[in-house]
Amino acid sequence: MDVTLLGTGDTTGTPQLQCDCETCERARELSVERTRFSVHVRNERTGECLLVDASPDFRYQFQREDVGLPDAIVVTHIHFDHLDGLGNVYRLVEDVPVYAANETDPETGESVAETVRRRYDYLDAVTVEPETPFETVETCGFEVTLVPVDHPPLLCYGVVVEDPETGATLAMTGDTSFGIPERSRDRLSGADLLLVEGIVTADKCEYHPLGGTHHDSDGVPRTFGTKHMTIEGAHAMAAALDAAQYRIVHTSHFIDADDAFAESLAVDGEQYELS
Repeated sequence: MDVTLLGTGDTTGTPQLQCDCETCERARELSVERTRFSVHVRNERTGECLLVDASPDFRYQFQREDVGLPDAIVVTHIHFDHLDGLGNVYRLVEDVPVYAANETDPETGESVAETVRRRYDYLDAVTVEPETPFETVETCGFEVTLVPVDHPPLLCYGVVVEDPETGATLAMTGDTSFGIPERSRDRLSGADLLLVEGIVTADKCEYHPLGGTHHDSDGVPRTFGTKHMTIEGAHAMAAALDAAQYRIVHTSHFIDADDAFAESLAVDGEQYELS
């Protein structure tokens, strides 16, 4: 299983357009970036490629990393930075199944799968495949499972990708607070590589209208507001999920420059071979 981190940033990316903050300037100095979230997973046995989330930066990411076009796509939720790159498959692929959860979201009145189908009904190449969370689907030679996480007000899902031949496992928390349900934690646990979301350091919670939640025993918030984990929360979640290795993704440019490129925080283009 060959994993390429196509996009490791939040909804605006780092460096953010026309932003001269110290973190964005540091990213330019280091020649690194965090475009909108997306992960490419290649099956080295079959040559098939699975894409998790269709970033608005799809075209740029695929050109930059020179990876194979997707044979299948998984969509975790309907926020634009995870979905709106789907239109890029137009004229690039002949037929691509898009796997998404079939649970009806009380906020939207439709499931993620239904939203994808409605928004992209003009794409003949796309076939939406509704999937039940915790039930495994086989695609690209992998076993793929959607697991519910906590990203109010919308339903959102983490993803587990397993190679049944080698046992290699990639787990992704998806966009989530620290309040991931226990059943989902159990399913995300023990991966060879965990991609865990962390958007800002805990000290930034003072700037959020809702502050921070899910405080640890020292009073440090592990959730920024209600929707995303703090970096401290991401570290704690990684420890709880007991992955062989982990990378923190979906980070923002609001992290102080001296902390924004710490060893555990991923940047675009990182590659991992899981076997």
